[in-house]
Amino acid sequence: MRKSIARKIKAKRRVSPNVIGTEKRPRINVFRSNLYLFVQAINDDKKQTLVAYSTRHVQKEKEYKKITKTKQAFVLGERLAEKLLNLKINEAVFDRSCYIYKGRVKAVAEGLRLAKIKI
Repeated sequence: MRKSIARKIKAKRRVSPNVIGTEKRPRINVFRSNLYLFVQAINDDKKQTLVAYSTRHVQKEKEYKKITKTKQAFVLGERLAEKLLNLKINEAVFDRSCYIYKGRVKAVAEGLRLAKIKI
């Protein structure tokens, strides 16, 4: 196995088991690819995804076609927060998975916080 993959697996095993989502306080899981960012709100008790959103949805909107990936991630956090607030969810647990808390991952968390989701 390549070193980079082994490092990701090791980091995920260290971070993710300590983060558990419930119905009132779901787990916000982040997956980052080279092009897109995918975010899900997950209820681990029922093993159910409550809300899912990605930067692909953000790019379809006209006003956000030509912005940087980090700004798209910030908008993604705001849009996810709107959907969570529609479900009457005000708190969440942030699961960064194997990714370092900076750049696009941090922008998602800041977007959620700006839209009044307590992380």
